[in-house]
Amino acid sequence: MWIAKPCKKREESVQELETELCIVGGGFAGACAAITAARNGVKVVIIHDRPVLGGNASNEIRMWVLGATSHMGNNDRWALEGGLPQELFLENLWRNKEGNPYLWDMLLHEKVQNEPNITVLLNTAVFAADKKDADTIKSVTAFNSQTSTFYKVSAPLFVDSSGDGILGFLTGAAFRMGMESKHEFGELYAPEEASTDVLGSSIMFTVRDMGRPVKFTPPSFALSMKEVEEISKFRPINLNAKIFYWWIEFGGLFDTIKKSEDIKEELWRVAYGIWNYIKNSGKYPESANLTLDWVSNIPGKRESRRFEGDYMLIQQDVIEQRFHYDDVSYGGWALDHHPVDGLYSKQAPCVQWHSKGVYTIPYRTMYSRNIKNLFLAGRIISCSHVAFGTTRVQSTCGHSAQAVGIAAAMCLEKKILPRDVSDKKRIKELQTRLIKMGAYIPGVIAKDSKDIAQSAAVKASTTMKLGGFKENGEFLGLEFARAMMLPLKKGMKAPKVSFLVKAAKNTTLRAELKAPLKPFNHTPEKVLSAKDIKVKKGVSWVDIDFSDAVADADEYVFAALMPNKDLSVALSNERITGILSVGQKFNPAVAASSAQIAPEGIGIDSFEFWLPERRPAGKNLAMKISPAIDCFGAENVLNGIARPVSGPNAWVAKSQKGVLTLSWDKPKKISQIYITFDSDYDHPLEQILMGHPENAVPFCAKDFTVKDADGKVLCSQKDWHNAIKVINLEKPVTTSAISIDIKSTWGAPAAVFEVRAY
Repeated sequence: MWIAKPCKKREESVQELETELCIVGGGFAGACAAITAARNGVKVVIIHDRPVLGGNASNEIRMWVLGATSHMGNNDRWALEGGLPQELFLENLWRNKEGNPYLWDMLLHEKVQNEPNITVLLNTAVFAADKKDADTIKSVTAFNSQTSTFYKVSAPLFVDSSGDGILGFLTGAAFRMGMESKHEFGELYAPEEASTDVLGSSIMFTVRDMGRPVKFTPPSFALSMKEVEEISKFRPINLNAKIFYWWIEFGGLFDTIKKSEDIKEELWRVAYGIWNYIKNSGKYPESANLTLDWVSNIPGKRESRRFEGDYMLIQQDVIEQRFHYDDVSYGGWALDHHPVDGLYSKQAPCVQWHSKGVYTIPYRTMYSRNIKNLFLAGRIISCSHVAFGTTRVQSTCGHSAQAVGIAAAMCLEKKILPRDVSDKKRIKELQTRLIKMGAYIPGVIAKDSKDIAQSAAVKASTTMKLGGFKENGEFLGLEFARAMMLPLKKGMKAPKVSFLVKAAKNTTLRAELKAPLKPFNHTPEKVLSAKDIKVKKGVSWVDIDFSDAVADADEYVFAALMPNKDLSVALSNERITGILSVGQKFNPAVAASSAQIAPEGIGIDSFEFWLPERRPAGKNLAMKISPAIDCFGAENVLNGIARPVSGPNAWVAKSQKGVLTLSWDKPKKISQIYITFDSDYDHPLEQILMGHPENAVPFCAKDFTVKDADGKVLCSQKDWHNAIKVINLEKPVTTSAISIDIKSTWGAPAAVFEVRAY
C-alpha cells in the first residue's frame, strides 16, 4: 500500500534510453523505417504520440494507404510499391481482405513488435530536444500521458517522420510551409506569388445498416440544413454502401499545426451536419436504417511543414520523369491539389494532374541539409509544394522510408552521417540493398556482386510462349477502345493477331498498334500501324496483320480495337503474368475524363488514360497471336528487374506447375535463397475500407519446394501468398544446383520474377 504524505512538490520519473536510431513519429512511414532498420541490425526506439501505429492509415483516421497505383486510375502499370509496403499489403489481404481498420492496426503493431531490435513508445509525445552542437542532435525528451512517464532518448541518428516535423522544428532544421511562387523553381503550375496557404485537413465517417429504422438528432453545433444545402451545390453528397467523404476538408488558410483543434471543431460541425442532412432532409429515404458507425476524432492532416534537404524535388522532376544518380524510391500519384478553403470552395474538391508514368525520388531529399544526424521520412521530405501534391501519399512515403532505414544502418556500419551516404559509391550500395529486399527503383538495375545466382545457368521444365487467350463465351462491347498490352523486344516485328468479335451488323473495325514514347512507360502515344477491317454481321475471328510495325525498343505495345457501338469482343478467363487488357476510359476517383487535357502554360502533359479493371473483371481479350511471342524465358529471373516494366521480366510456365533450376559448374556454398514470385504489382491493395475479391492474388505460387542437387529439400512451403520468400538455411549447403518446384498457384500459370542466392 502506498501512502503519500503532503510535500512541496513532486516530479514524475524519467526513463533514459540509449539506442542507435531514434524515430519520432509512428505513422506508416515511421513504421516502415523502423522495421527496415531493425531488420538491418539497427537498435531502434520509435516514439509515437497516438495509441496505435499507422497515423493517417490507422483506425483513428482511416485513410487507405495508396501510392503510384492510384486506384488503377492512371497509366502507371505494375507500380505497386515493393519491399516492406507490399509485404504488409499482401499479409493484410491474406488476413483481412474486407479491409477492417482494426485488423490492419494490429497487423502493423505485430510487425513492429516482432522485431527484437525495436522498442515502441506509444502515447508518447516529443516536446524537447538537446543538441550536441549547433548541427547535431543529442537526445529527445518525450512524455507518456498514460503512464505519467518522461523519456529521454539518446542516439547518434534520428528520423523525423512525425508529419508536422516536430523534431526538425525543435532542433532548428530548415523548413518551409506554404506555396512557392512559380518563379523560384520555374514550376509553371505554382502560383504567381508565394503564400502561406497549404492543403487542408479532413475528417471522414462510416455508417452501418442496423436492419431497422434509426433516427438521428444532430448535436447543436452541427451545420444547419441550409448551410449543407449550399455545400451540396459544389460537393457530391450521395449515399453509398461505404461513405468516405474525403472532401470534408478545411483549414488550408490556417496554420494546420497551431490551429488543428479549431480545424477539427469545424470539421465535426460539417460531418454531423451532412449526416443530419442525409437522415432528415427527406432526400435520402434509403438512409432510414443507417446509423453513424464511426466519426474520426482527429483531422487527417495533408500538409504542414516541409523540410529542406540537399535536393528539393519539384514539378519538373515529376512531370518530365527526371532520373537522378541517387534515386532510391519513386511515386506515381497525381499532382493532387485542393482549394485552400476546402469544402467551402466553389471549385472542384481537388484537381489531379498525372504524369505519363512513375517518377523517381532521390536520396538527397531524405535528410536535413543543416542538421547532420537527422533523416527525413514521410510527407516532410524535401520537395516543393507542387511536388508535395504527389509525394505526400502514404504508400510513397512508406516506400521511401525503407531507404532511410537502410541508410541509417549504413551510417552505423561505416561510422558516417546521412549526407555521406549520398556519395555515388555508397548510393550504389544503398540501391543494391533496397532492391534485394524487394524495393523498386525505376531505371536502376542493381545486380548484387555477392549474389551467387548471377553466375548460374538457368533452365525450366516448361516455358510458356504468348500465343493468345482462349475464349470463355463472354463478350464485351466496344463502347470505348480496348487493347491488349503485348511485350516486344527491340527490332522485333509485331505479330499478326486475331480477335473474336460479335457484330450487330456489317461494319468496319478500326485496329491500331500503339506504343509509348518512353519505353519504360505504359502510355500509348504513337501509332505504329493501323488497319480498317470489314466485319460481317455475326460472330467471327478478325485477323489483323501488324507485322509492318517494328518495336523501337524493348516495350509494351497496345493492340487496340477502336470504339464501335456495333461490335463486341470476346473475353478469356486466362490470366498470365505481365499481360493485361486495358480500356481507353477513366476512373472518376482520380480523373474527370478519359484523357488528361491540360491548359497551356502550366507545365502539365496531355494524354489518354488506358486503364485495366479490377478483378474479378479486367479479363483478357480472347485472341490469337502469330508467331507466339517468346517473352517468358527462364533467363529473366537473373536480369535484375523483378516486375514487369518494358517486358514481363519473369519466367512463366505453361501451367500452374513447373520446375526452375539454377546450376553451377562447381558446387557453391549457399546459406540464403531469395525467390520473388508474382504477387501482382498492378492491383492497389488498399489496406482498409475498399475490400478485395480474394485473399491471395492468382499469379502467386501457393505450394512449392526448393531442393539442392542431391534432391535434399531445403524448403517446403504451403499456402504461400507473399512476394518474396527468403530461405535462411540453418546450416549452409554446398551444392551445384538448386531447383524450385512449384506445385500449384492461386490460379494463374506458375511464375517467378527473380532468384538470388548467397
